[in-house]
Amino acid sequence: MTFKEKVNALITEALLERPSIFLIDLSISDSFKISVGLDGDNGVALQDCIDISRAIENNLDREEQDFSLEVASVGVGSPLKFTRQYKKNIGRTLIVTTNSEKIEAELVEANDVFIILSWEAREPKKIGKGKETVQKTQQIPYTEIKEAIVTVTF
Repeated sequence: MTFKEKVNALITEALLERPSIFLIDLSISDSFKISVGLDGDNGVALQDCIDISRAIENNLDREEQDFSLEVASVGVGSPLKFTRQYKKNIGRTLIVTTNSEKIEAELVEANDVFIILSWEAREPKKIGKGKETVQKTQQIPYTEIKEAIVTVTF
Protein backbone atom coordinates (compact mmCIF):
# COMPACT_ATOMS: atom_id res chain seq x y z
CA MET A 1 0.00 0.00 0.00
CA THR A 2 1.45 3.36 -1.02
CA PHE A 3 1.66 6.30 1.37
CA LYS A 4 -1.17 8.13 -0.43
CA GLU A 5 -3.39 5.03 -0.36
CA LYS A 6 -2.76 4.65 3.37
CA VAL A 7 -3.62 8.33 4.05
CA ASN A 8 -6.75 8.05 1.87
CA ALA A 9 -7.87 4.94 3.76
CA LEU A 10 -7.36 6.68 7.13
CA ILE A 11 -9.40 9.71 6.01
CA THR A 12 -12.19 7.51 4.64
CA GLU A 13 -12.32 5.59 7.92
CA ALA A 14 -12.39 8.81 10.00
CA LEU A 15 -15.15 10.30 7.82
CA LEU A 16 -17.35 7.21 8.29
CA GLU A 17 -17.78 8.33 11.91
CA ARG A 18 -18.90 11.81 10.72
CA PRO A 19 -21.43 11.36 7.88
CA SER A 20 -22.11 15.10 7.60
CA ILE A 21 -18.43 15.85 6.80
CA PHE A 22 -16.96 15.01 3.39
CA LEU A 23 -13.60 15.19 1.64
CA ILE A 24 -13.15 17.92 -0.97
CA ASP A 25 -9.45 17.74 -1.65
CA LEU A 26 -6.49 15.58 -0.71
CA SER A 27 -3.01 16.34 -1.95
CA ILE A 28 0.36 14.96 -0.97
CA SER A 29 3.42 16.79 -2.26
CA ASP A 30 6.74 15.23 -3.20
CA SER A 31 8.05 16.30 0.22
CA PHE A 32 5.12 14.45 1.86
CA LYS A 33 3.14 17.50 2.90
CA ILE A 34 -0.43 16.23 3.33
CA SER A 35 -3.17 18.82 2.71
CA VAL A 36 -6.77 17.82 3.43
CA GLY A 37 -9.75 20.04 2.52
CA LEU A 38 -13.08 19.24 4.16
CA ASP A 39 -16.63 20.51 3.83
CA GLY A 40 -19.80 19.57 5.66
CA ASP A 41 -23.55 19.65 5.22
CA ASN A 42 -23.71 21.96 8.25
CA GLY A 43 -20.24 23.45 7.91
CA VAL A 44 -17.00 22.19 9.44
CA ALA A 45 -16.15 22.86 13.07
CA LEU A 46 -12.60 23.23 14.37
CA GLN A 47 -13.10 20.03 16.36
CA ASP A 48 -13.89 18.14 13.13
CA CYS A 49 -10.54 19.23 11.67
CA ILE A 50 -8.74 18.26 14.88
CA ASP A 51 -10.39 14.82 14.95
CA ILE A 52 -9.56 14.07 11.30
CA SER A 53 -6.00 15.31 11.82
CA ARG A 54 -5.55 13.02 14.84
CA ALA A 55 -7.03 10.05 12.99
CA ILE A 56 -4.41 10.48 10.29
CA GLU A 57 -1.41 11.44 12.42
CA ASN A 58 -1.91 8.79 15.11
CA ASN A 59 -1.98 6.01 12.50
CA LEU A 60 1.08 6.99 10.47
CA ASP A 61 4.62 6.21 11.55
CA ARG A 62 7.04 9.13 11.23
CA GLU A 63 9.93 6.65 11.49
CA GLU A 64 8.65 4.99 8.32
CA GLN A 65 7.91 8.26 6.46
CA ASP A 66 8.32 11.81 7.76
CA PHE A 67 5.42 14.09 6.79
CA SER A 68 3.64 17.33 7.58
CA LEU A 69 -0.13 17.54 7.87
CA GLU A 70 -2.68 20.29 7.31
CA VAL A 71 -6.42 19.69 7.75
CA ALA A 72 -8.79 22.59 7.06
CA SER A 73 -12.28 23.42 5.90
CA VAL A 74 -12.54 24.78 2.38
CA GLY A 75 -12.71 28.55 2.27
CA VAL A 76 -15.74 30.64 1.38
CA GLY A 77 -14.20 31.65 -1.95
CA SER A 78 -13.34 28.08 -2.95
CA PRO A 79 -15.09 26.75 -6.05
CA LEU A 80 -17.84 24.18 -5.54
CA LYS A 81 -16.76 20.74 -6.75
CA PHE A 82 -19.46 18.28 -5.72
CA THR A 83 -23.24 18.02 -6.06
CA ARG A 84 -23.46 17.78 -2.27
CA GLN A 85 -21.93 21.28 -1.99
CA TYR A 86 -24.49 22.76 -4.38
CA LYS A 87 -27.35 21.18 -2.42
CA LYS A 88 -26.15 22.64 0.88
CA ASN A 89 -25.90 26.13 -0.67
CA ILE A 90 -29.49 26.38 -1.97
CA GLY A 91 -30.77 29.88 -1.24
CA ARG A 92 -27.32 31.48 -1.47
CA THR A 93 -25.93 33.63 -4.27
CA LEU A 94 -23.43 32.01 -6.63
CA ILE A 95 -21.20 33.31 -9.39
CA VAL A 96 -21.39 30.59 -12.04
CA THR A 97 -19.06 30.55 -15.02
CA THR A 98 -20.00 28.40 -18.02
CA ASN A 99 -18.37 28.13 -21.44
CA SER A 100 -20.50 31.00 -22.76
CA GLU A 101 -21.42 33.26 -19.82
CA LYS A 102 -20.93 34.36 -16.23
CA ILE A 103 -24.06 34.61 -14.06
CA GLU A 104 -24.47 35.93 -10.52
CA ALA A 105 -27.74 34.56 -9.19
CA GLU A 106 -29.51 32.77 -6.37
CA LEU A 107 -29.26 29.00 -6.36
CA VAL A 108 -32.90 27.87 -6.08
CA GLU A 109 -32.55 24.15 -6.86
CA ALA A 110 -29.82 21.54 -7.14
CA ASN A 111 -30.25 17.89 -8.02
CA ASP A 112 -27.87 15.20 -9.30
CA VAL A 113 -27.96 16.47 -12.93
CA PHE A 114 -28.35 20.26 -12.93
CA ILE A 115 -28.82 23.45 -10.94
CA ILE A 116 -31.43 26.18 -11.34
CA LEU A 117 -30.47 29.81 -10.86
CA SER A 118 -32.84 32.75 -10.43
CA TRP A 119 -32.13 36.50 -10.69
CA GLU A 120 -33.65 39.84 -11.60
CA ALA A 121 -32.53 41.59 -14.78
CA ARG A 122 -33.28 44.93 -16.40
CA GLU A 123 -34.40 44.47 -20.00
CA PRO A 124 -35.90 46.74 -22.64
CA LYS A 125 -39.70 46.91 -22.50
CA LYS A 126 -41.51 44.86 -25.12
CA ILE A 127 -43.73 47.87 -25.89
CA GLY A 128 -42.55 51.45 -25.52
CA LYS A 129 -39.29 52.94 -24.33
CA GLY A 130 -37.33 52.25 -21.17
CA LYS A 131 -36.50 49.14 -19.24
CA GLU A 132 -38.37 46.88 -16.90
CA THR A 133 -37.25 44.45 -14.22
CA VAL A 134 -37.92 40.81 -15.09
CA GLN A 135 -37.37 37.63 -13.10
CA LYS A 136 -35.17 35.15 -14.95
CA THR A 137 -34.39 31.53 -14.24
CA GLN A 138 -31.91 29.25 -15.93
CA GLN A 139 -31.22 25.54 -15.66
CA ILE A 140 -27.53 24.66 -16.02
CA PRO A 141 -26.24 21.07 -16.20
CA TYR A 142 -23.16 20.37 -14.06
CA THR A 143 -21.31 19.37 -17.24
CA GLU A 144 -21.50 22.98 -18.47
CA ILE A 145 -20.25 24.60 -15.25
CA LYS A 146 -16.60 25.61 -15.40
CA GLU A 147 -16.61 27.22 -11.94
CA ALA A 148 -19.14 28.12 -9.26
CA ILE A 149 -18.31 30.20 -6.20
CA VAL A 150 -20.57 31.19 -3.32
CA THR A 151 -20.60 34.97 -2.84
CA VAL A 152 -20.66 36.54 0.57
CA THR A 153 -23.02 39.47 0.99
CA PHE A 154 -23.17 41.75 4.01
